[in-house]
Amino acid sequence: MKLAFPESALDLNSPVAMGIVNVTPDSFSDGGRFLAVERAVQHGVQMASDGAALIDVGGESTRPGAEPVEEVEELRRVVPVIRELAAVAGVPVSIDTSKPVVMEAAAEAGAVMINDVNALRTDGALQVAVETGLAVCLMHMQGQPRQMQANPTYSDVVEEVYSFLSDRIEACLAAGVDLARIVIDPGFGFGKTLEHNLTLMRRLERFRDLGRPLLVGVSRKSMIGTILGRDVDERLWGSVVLGILAVERGANILRVHDVAPTMDAMRVMQAVSVSEDRQVVRKNG
Repeated sequence: MKLAFPESALDLNSPVAMGIVNVTPDSFSDGGRFLAVERAVQHGVQMASDGAALIDVGGESTRPGAEPVEEVEELRRVVPVIRELAAVAGVPVSIDTSKPVVMEAAAEAGAVMINDVNALRTDGALQVAVETGLAVCLMHMQGQPRQMQANPTYSDVVEEVYSFLSDRIEACLAAGVDLARIVIDPGFGFGKTLEHNLTLMRRLERFRDLGRPLLVGVSRKSMIGTILGRDVDERLWGSVVLGILAVERGANILRVHDVAPTMDAMRVMQAVSVSEDRQVVRKNG
């Protein structure tokens, strides 16, 4: 399976990591650490060196309770970082935003993918995706960041998220987005309780039926903190384990803060899988 970008493609026959660069003062994990352009670029380049196949740049926090950011401020934060990373990182750069103007500016700066927690539902977002030809990640979120964790409810979280993503894929296709450019994300932690998140993880393979690459973002999230009783800077091992469980259930892209340990874990998992495959071939041969 491949994900198509405007002038290239990403091979997803093996799982890959997407490194997170938050150019924000208030992100839940690393807010304020990479506000300076030079530092954000250095961080992105290091992630690429550690094995990230994509770098995702965001200028507006989507943590629960986050305040919205003005368009002009988001542009000021992300455009210089994207421009530099696109020139020096050596891997594709994605823009994490729901604002059409930011999507367009990011495309002009060198981004090749839109990662939208609102699944291109903002007025004008779908049109920008069509016009720029960027790949798109469609994520499920119940509510909006400021209030999404107030009281999330579902009759069947897996089937409701599946139906939403299926509808958004159809909307993209109807608008003219090429199917080969679409990624889906069930949105762990976005309008979901701990039990909702655990249910999604247990039944993650269901989303493979949509026929598109699956992106999963669980890195350092509150579900891990709730399970382990750990603060956000103590959730590395829980994040790595949960990410590997996601890969085993069909995730193609892991969106992570900690690229190097995630890549180590994926390489070990792949080595075991290859060994098992060879044993099966020898046995059947």
